[in-house]
Amino acid sequence: MHKNTTYKDAISHPIFEYISKASDNLQLNSYVIGGFVRDYFLNRGTPKDIDIVAIGSGIELAQEVAKLLPHKPKVQVFKTYGTAMLRFEDVEVEFVGARKESYNENSRNPVVENGTLQDDQNRRDFTINALAISLNGKDLGKLLDPFNGLKALDNKTIVTPLNPDITYSDDPLRMMRAIRFAAQLGFKIEEKSLEAITRNSERLDIITRERIIDEFNKIMLSDVPSVGILLLHKTKLLERFLPELTNLQGVDEVEGQKHKDNFYHTLEVVDNISRNTQDLWLRWAALLHDIGKAPTKKFDKNIGWTFHSHEFVGSKMVYKLFKRLKMPLNEKMKFVQKMVFLSSRPIILATDVTDAAVRRLIFDTGDDIDSLMTLCEADITTKNKAKFKRYHNNFKNVREKIKEVEERDHVRNFQPPISGELIMETFNLKPCREIGQIKDAIKDAILDGKIANDYDEAYAFMLIRAKKIGLKKA
Repeated sequence: MHKNTTYKDAISHPIFEYISKASDNLQLNSYVIGGFVRDYFLNRGTPKDIDIVAIGSGIELAQEVAKLLPHKPKVQVFKTYGTAMLRFEDVEVEFVGARKESYNENSRNPVVENGTLQDDQNRRDFTINALAISLNGKDLGKLLDPFNGLKALDNKTIVTPLNPDITYSDDPLRMMRAIRFAAQLGFKIEEKSLEAITRNSERLDIITRERIIDEFNKIMLSDVPSVGILLLHKTKLLERFLPELTNLQGVDEVEGQKHKDNFYHTLEVVDNISRNTQDLWLRWAALLHDIGKAPTKKFDKNIGWTFHSHEFVGSKMVYKLFKRLKMPLNEKMKFVQKMVFLSSRPIILATDVTDAAVRRLIFDTGDDIDSLMTLCEADITTKNKAKFKRYHNNFKNVREKIKEVEERDHVRNFQPPISGELIMETFNLKPCREIGQIKDAIKDAILDGKIANDYDEAYAFMLIRAKKIGLKKA
């Protein structure tokens, strides 16, 4: 498949001409390495970032390249890591000096010293990321592949350059990266490498939560997230950071009654929703929609297995999970909480689609109503074709009813026609709980269809309600 000895077409982007010239000026050798080369051979298009390794100072090379470029870009220097970065057209180019690394067991931050290109390739995580192409005049475009990375690409295999136990123990984040690449590229992890990940799974604990979640999010955004999640589970990595999910695994049986395995059901839901959305946080909602089932699982001899209030419990668990994993405690988290909390509402509604129930759902969900319906549709994992069709038709009816009610009642932008100020003025009140009670009663009456969303009807209702709690018009 790869008969050529040089790959000048791989380095046709104009930035490489400037890097080659700058390398000549400084009399050092430079190579493009890593993901750019890998993706060239996989025909994945031009990546948005390019890694350059220099046999010498990567920072000096970056600065020399910047001098040669017409727009003289600013060079960002990271002295601690011996790296520099600049932007050119549509790509970020990172420069680093070739180095070799050594690790101690309590940190993934290596002790670094200058090295050769071979040293630099040795320290790479996988053979497919150790591929390098020369940018030097004497052998421009030559491929340097000391670990048969091309063979691994052809075989669609993730292999480490060195002993996998050393590779993964040195930098345990590489275990997450191996699974992420397997999920993104549709590759298999070499058996010895997979076994080494399992052996070293506890080493993941020295990695910061932010870095773990960064890799996990890339797995979540892959075409079929369950591929990566199952590998994380098989290698015992998942339980190191997401025990709430692994706690769902297993089927209990009492008096001949079983419940479904909620772990594998969850993975099906995540895969289902991933066919319909690229929204990372909606995918997270699918992942966590049933996490409240483990702590709420009970057996009732009259009705079998129950998971009462699992949506409420699960939504409370979302905050603790996000906080522990150093994920954003902002609107994104609140969105996931809301989706988990409301995840069963449309299912209940589907059997009796009343205007009042739909109004209430639209009011509680707001602009996220479509996301909630997408989640509920993904939650249909039955293998019974008749049931599958019936459930989807039910949700289709719910969607149509939502559209009809929203067009008529404008619940999504609901503003009660009676304000708190008007209530205070009408009954000569100062701020007190009775005002909130009247406002809530008006809101509920409108949502339940007892009165129209109309000032006159709401005002008349207010007077009746106020009389019941002993208030008189001023």
